[in-house]
Parts: sequence; C-alpha cells; structure tokens
Amino acid sequence: MSTSTVRTYIASDGLRLHFRHWPASEKVRGVVVALHGIQSHSGWYEHSSQQMAEAGVDVFFADRRGAGLNGFRRGHADHGERLLQDIRQLVRLVRREHPDVPLSLLGLSWGGKLAAALACASPALVDRLVLLYPGLKPLIRPTRWQLLQLKFARHHDLRHKPVAIPLEDPRLMTANVERQEFINNDPLALRFVTSGFLNSGRDLDRIVDRHADQIHHPTLLMLAGRDQIIDNTKTILTAKTFGTKDLTTVCYPDAQHTLEFESVRDQFVGDLIDWLRQDAIS
Repeated sequence: MSTSTVRTYIASDGLRLHFRHWPASEKVRGVVVALHGIQSHSGWYEHSSQQMAEAGVDVFFADRRGAGLNGFRRGHADHGERLLQDIRQLVRLVRREHPDVPLSLLGLSWGGKLAAALACASPALVDRLVLLYPGLKPLIRPTRWQLLQLKFARHHDLRHKPVAIPLEDPRLMTANVERQEFINNDPLALRFVTSGFLNSGRDLDRIVDRHADQIHHPTLLMLAGRDQIIDNTKTILTAKTFGTKDLTTVCYPDAQHTLEFESVRDQFVGDLIDWLRQDAIS
C-alpha cells in the first residue's frame, strides 16, 4: 500500500510550505494536485489518496499556508492572489517531475473555489479539474453585517482580526460518529481564520464569477446529497457557466459533506479513479 511522505517547497514570497506526496505504486498514469477545505488539511484524505496512488496516480496534496503542517500565521492569507501563487508554485514543481503526464487539479470544499479560480486565472497550468462538494456557493455564508465588517477590514488593511470558523459542530461534516470525534480532537484542524483569509476567499469568488467561461477543462463535480454546508443546486448552476463542454456531475444522495468520511467512501473513490483514468497514460 502506498504511504505518504511530507515534502516542502518554497513559495514565491520565501515561505516554506508543506505537502503530502503519495507516489504511484505502479507506472504513473496521471497526477493530482489536491487542495483541502477551510478547516481540514491533507492528513484527512489518506484513504482516497492511497487508493489513487494504488491506481497509478501520483498525488500531491497541499497544505494551504496557515493550515495543517504550515504553522506560520495560522488561518491567515493576505489576499486571494497569494493563495493562487502558492498553488502555481506547487503545480510547476509537479510539472517538472512529471512533464508529460496529465495533471488534474482537485479542490474539495473551500479548496474547490481555490481550484476553480486557478483554472480561471491560469488555465494552461492544468489539464483537468475535479471539484468535490466545492465551496463555490455555500449555504453557510457571512451575514450582511459581517460582509460590511470584511469590507471595512479590507479598506483599512486590517488583515489579522481572528474570526471563528462557523463549523464548530462536526455533524455538519459527516454523519460518522468516529470521524466526528476525529475532527473534534484533531490538533491540526483550524478553528479560527483571519479577516484577511476571509477576504481572500471573496477575491477567489470574484475571479470565478467573472471568468468561469475560461474553464475549458474536462471537469468532474462530485456532490453530497445531504450536504448542510454547500448549496448543491446553485453549485450545479455555477458549474454550467464554465466554458467546458465536458462536465460530469455525480451526486451521492445519502452522503453528507465530507465524502471521505461517509459510507459511500469507496464508491466515490472508485468513481473518481475511473474518471481520472479516462485520459490517463496507458
């Protein structure tokens, strides 16, 4: 069974960032660069990453700056472009290691908006796009007052004001009691972000809203039917504004948000691998 190693790369501002690498256990047929959600980190997704690696996919799972194994300024990002540049750097590293292998960018939950924004802003960097219950149109949104506060923070450059992540109940993530306990006790899970990070997310939203037609990549959208975090109907409508003519949508009707933790885990991973194999190197 494939096991991960923790590796690092240097961001364009000089910060050393960590990622987990699950090397393919056989000939590399494809590569995935994966981006996690607002609270999680790459360590949550060991099962799916192992299964992809066993199927010949090299998996590079980034820990976002300020999250997971990256302890500097926890929960913070200065702006959306900073986060995009971090992922560009990692994608270029992966391209150097696998110059002739199809590269899929996978974003889940909050990481879905980061993946979609990168596909809009730098479409030539990736070949395919995978969005797992992406945070493009969340049900849990800032109030009008909170939006005014964020605008004030951006206007006055108040980047480091701490804000609690509104996901304190792990039952929003999964119906699996064991995994709920895992989330509650995970020392690397984020509980707070900064006003700068939240405004970074709004930067990414604007990029996707304005430039969704630049996403011409084959795209896989996977949704949880009982998601209490993501608005599935609006997410599907948003995906239909993409420029791609190759959009595949799969919904698991009885699953909650984090498919990795649900009873459909093996089904969803199998479906994902089947889709990744479509254009894989034989």
